Amino acid sequence: MRQDLSSIVFGWDRATDERSLCAFLERFCRPELLATLVPRLSGEEITAVVDQLTGLMGAHLSEEEYHRLFTGK
Repeated sequence: MRQDLSSIVFGWDRATDERSLCAFLERFCRPELLATLVPRLSGEEITAVVDQLTGLMGAHLSEEEYHRLFTGK
């Protein structure tokens, strides 16, 4: 099922922003997109993305949540 991209909107309210971010990230993580995009990133861009994401997880997840939700342990 293909999601309607018009449902991804930001700036209306917090609930819409949260739903939109989830939908955006789901589409961003599609294997076809990642297989095309990642090889085009510079080393610095890869480091910046990893740093941003690990920083967000470190700031907002407990150690238990990190291991359960991200590492699967």
